Amino acid sequence: MLETHLLSFVALSPAVAAILLGLVPGRKGQLVRWLSLLGSLAVFFLSILVWLGFDPDSGGMQMTEKISWIPQFGINYQLGIDGISLLLVLLTTFLVPIVILASWTSISDKVKGFHISLLLLSTGMLGAFLATDMFLFYVFWELMLIPMYFIIGVWGGPRKIYAAVKFFIFTMVGSIFMLIAILYTARQVFSATGSWTFDYSVWAIWAPKLVFAGFSSPQGLAFLAFALAFAIKVPMFPVHTWLPDAHVEAPTGGSIILAGVLLKLGTYGFLRFNRVLYPDAWDAARPVVMILAVIGILYGAWVAMVQPDMKKLVAYSSVSHLGFVMLGLAAGTIASTQGAILQMVNHGLSTGALFLLVGVVYERRHTRMIADYGGIATVVPIYTAFFLLATLSSIGLPGLNGFIGEFLILSGSWSVAPTAVIFAGLGIIFGAVYMLWMVQRVFWNPMVHDENKDLKDMNLREILTTIPLIVLIVWIGVFPSTFLSPMEAAVRLLLQH
Repeated sequence: MLETHLLSFVALSPAVAAILLGLVPGRKGQLVRWLSLLGSLAVFFLSILVWLGFDPDSGGMQMTEKISWIPQFGINYQLGIDGISLLLVLLTTFLVPIVILASWTSISDKVKGFHISLLLLSTGMLGAFLATDMFLFYVFWELMLIPMYFIIGVWGGPRKIYAAVKFFIFTMVGSIFMLIAILYTARQVFSATGSWTFDYSVWAIWAPKLVFAGFSSPQGLAFLAFALAFAIKVPMFPVHTWLPDAHVEAPTGGSIILAGVLLKLGTYGFLRFNRVLYPDAWDAARPVVMILAVIGILYGAWVAMVQPDMKKLVAYSSVSHLGFVMLGLAAGTIASTQGAILQMVNHGLSTGALFLLVGVVYERRHTRMIADYGGIATVVPIYTAFFLLATLSSIGLPGLNGFIGEFLILSGSWSVAPTAVIFAGLGIIFGAVYMLWMVQRVFWNPMVHDENKDLKDMNLREILTTIPLIVLIVWIGVFPSTFLSPMEAAVRLLLQH
């Protein structure tokens, strides 16, 4: 039973845990936290079983499940996993327990509601990575929207309602266009085959045959609808404006899961759907995608450089870092695509660690303003070491995870777009400037605020929460083949298609 439906156990177990949490009395907050943590750890170990049973030499979908759902329209409950989605599933199940631990003391109101929302969000994200039926993918895609809206809008900061509504409107607009594209493509596949189906593997054969004669043609319009939904989720310039507000107002755990996983649904969507289903439109759009990616890299870095708020600085760094991912995907070589997928994981780890650490000091000082700190390196040495390592990972120091991803993206993209690579390289320099300048001001500038003299260093729970992130940051930097090997066959097959 477990082997046959392992992917279902991974995707649906968080939702089952959320339902069970609903039976726990709301006043038992500590029990809710422990049950949520145990449930999320169980899902993580199930995903490890997926990793152990995965065949890295097979590029196609593995561990597939298919159950008829709405047969009159060819809609199935259909799951599968390949080397691309494998890493993103593992990243998701790895980060959720960390989010629960990071929120242990910061979420003190409506504790049960927060953890139920987080677990339902987990099912939405995992299901979206695993779904191989386009209608099912859309169901999971929409399932992510409501829990994240509540995480921001209920447990966020002073402007939480504004940020939550902005997040909802941007995402919902993209979702509506995606739904139209899904229904349109399904109708075209029906015309070609004589039967309704939302099977991704069938669409991968018939959808590319849609007429492409510019972006006003059938394939072009379907491509643009999907691209808008995924560009908002990444987010790409110029539809990125919801992200800084969402990050700043979200609680620490919300920011970790938003940066670590939710944004990756956008880059994953471009690779899995836009490229495969609408290849002619993708080829025509690649130069524009590259230009927007480079603009995002530089714009995100420049705006981050002037931010007075640590969290907002890290938020704008996400716009810059995910520009590298989109550049690698648009270049379309094996090296750049593998680098882009690895960088999705790297960004989840390094930016997740930074948001976690900003949350640690915010709990003590109730401020994220860079000017409110200074000279705290001697007061909180453990915290300083962790923050510095996460920063070096973010700017791509050789020997840490960020370097491998950026190197593969830039080297793989050089033969396709050398000018874009040169400008993207400037983004790396600017990234080092704004991150190291922040570290200098927070940790080593003169201490001018007496409140910082009694700042407490990280406690055992916070250390144990951060260590797994740091271990993976170092592990990927030293042994990148552990993560590159499982995806190689899938990347080659996708690019050949």
